[in-house]
Amino acid sequence: MCGIAGYINTDKEVPADGAILQAMCDTMTHRGPDDQGIYIDRSVGIGMRRLSVIDLATGHQPISNETKRIWVVLNGEIYNYRELAVWLKKRGHTLATTSDTEVIVHLYEEMGDDCVHKLRGMFAFALWDQERARLFIARDRLGVKPLYYWWNSGQLVFGSELKVVLAHPEVSRKLNPQGLLYYFRYGYIPDPLTIFSGISKLPPGHILTLAGTSLNAKRYWDGALPQDEHRAALSEAEATERLQDCLRESVRLRLVSDVPIGAFLSGGVDSSLIVALMAQEMTRPVTTFSIGFEEAKYNELPYARSVANHLSTDHHEFIVGPQECGLIQKIVSHFDEPFGDPSAIPTYYLSQLAAQHVTVALSGDGGDELFAGYDRYRVDVERNQFQEWPFVARKACSLTSNILPEGFWGKQFLHNISSQARERYLENISYVGPEKLERLFTQGFYDQCIGDRHAGSIMEACFEKVSGRPWLAQLQYVDSMTYLPADVMTKVDRMSMAYSLEAREPLLDHVLVEYVTQLPIQMKLKDGVSKYLLKKIAERYLPRENVYRKKQGFGLPLEYWFKDELRDYIHDVLFDGRMKARGIISSTEAGLLVRRYEKGRKDLVNTIWMLVIFETWCRLYLDGDPPKANLGALKNASKQSRVLLAH
Repeated sequence: MCGIAGYINTDKEVPADGAILQAMCDTMTHRGPDDQGIYIDRSVGIGMRRLSVIDLATGHQPISNETKRIWVVLNGEIYNYRELAVWLKKRGHTLATTSDTEVIVHLYEEMGDDCVHKLRGMFAFALWDQERARLFIARDRLGVKPLYYWWNSGQLVFGSELKVVLAHPEVSRKLNPQGLLYYFRYGYIPDPLTIFSGISKLPPGHILTLAGTSLNAKRYWDGALPQDEHRAALSEAEATERLQDCLRESVRLRLVSDVPIGAFLSGGVDSSLIVALMAQEMTRPVTTFSIGFEEAKYNELPYARSVANHLSTDHHEFIVGPQECGLIQKIVSHFDEPFGDPSAIPTYYLSQLAAQHVTVALSGDGGDELFAGYDRYRVDVERNQFQEWPFVARKACSLTSNILPEGFWGKQFLHNISSQARERYLENISYVGPEKLERLFTQGFYDQCIGDRHAGSIMEACFEKVSGRPWLAQLQYVDSMTYLPADVMTKVDRMSMAYSLEAREPLLDHVLVEYVTQLPIQMKLKDGVSKYLLKKIAERYLPRENVYRKKQGFGLPLEYWFKDELRDYIHDVLFDGRMKARGIISSTEAGLLVRRYEKGRKDLVNTIWMLVIFETWCRLYLDGDPPKANLGALKNASKQSRVLLAH
């Protein structure tokens, strides 16, 4: 696991500045505390920070081919690199290391841009083809690893985090109104948008190429797209055995490591099954890590302990309590843009706990999107049946909902069943609905947002791609293209990298995803049971009460913490005058939300949290400067810096 950085001047007479590249690398020492490497070829510079996981002795980056004409930096892991190395040697290539990074340059020699189709893993890499004067960048299929870039026709700047791109002196910090709209609506900013105008995320399953002044982005994989023809010929028994084989293979591939490895264990079916399959493959007990809360409503530790005892793991736990306000600033500075998912805090502490014992941790992330595990899927499929009601009946429900007071029981349900399907689902996953956004922003800023609106919603575009497919399949696809990479994977990447910990997700193996996506819907949600087929497999390894317990989720007891410990911080952040002077958020509406919450409207807690996160972000990134160096508790970082100059 590493962090990568680089920039290229399209004018070949303008040399790349090693000091700028060094500054970019310095912002992400937490991603790679063990080593650094920089390569400069006239107007091009690429660099990396390395967390040594595979080939500790010879895996230094950047890595080249035999002729020193092709160079690459990689963030991530290529799990099938050993098989690829054997294949490449048979094709006549000479490999100087046993690193997974080196196979990329030789695959590129063989296949050009199509080399990405051979790679099985999580990755974001940048490859400089000196002979063709061409930069080739790729991001993995499911968006496990991040890649940001800025382009102004004269320069391309890229990096593993926003702060890396912002470290380049040409890159400005102009707020992107559309990014902010998405943040307040969904709690995250979907690809390709960011909070800054001009800076983009390379979407999952895409490549980016620059030759001369021509920059092109192209999708190379869309394997999560459900097909019209499902594998209905497969019996449930056959599908179960094939799925188990895929799961075992995916876990086995992710156990390749030259450093200690463990697993996150929430006690839910996804992480528990991953740990069970790890136990089948390992000769020592699996080292597991769990987070709990003092508030019983949010505490899953009893379930995690049950699984740990059943599988005889080397188990470690940590109780998260109301935190000091400084943690909020630290969390915000790791994400570089507003990020409203409160589960970032327990993920941060889970990573901190794991990093004390291991360098790599497997997780169960991705299972809810892949196997239809979210409760909202089941609820929305049920409510979608109301679409068959006569228009008059649904109109009556809508009118009734409109006259009921805010927060009244049944108001949201009536609104839901009267809404169109897509609109209903998008509102259900929203923190701040469309009708509330206008009140939340100042009139001037809201008018600017509307004037700058994109032609179509990112979510709507995803829905259009799967229009006509089963409704549940549509929901899964939309979430896999938006929520999964921009929220779940962003959260896990930033919080694990804060402690120089590599997180691996077996349920996001693209071979597994391609198989499961084409299974009939009834094998994912059947008779009200979510993750139906996955749970059939889990029964073989885990106690039945753990497999079929009610889903709890990885929440945060904000409503308890806001009462006392964080109350003063909320008031200080939202009402000290700086937010009002900024002219983005309506201080009147913010004050009204806080007063309503303090009088009992607990449903407003997430909106207030998002306001606090945004204002904290503004103070760090608009009023001041984001931190330039390591933000987490780093391991012993090597001072070695490898700078290579092309001749």
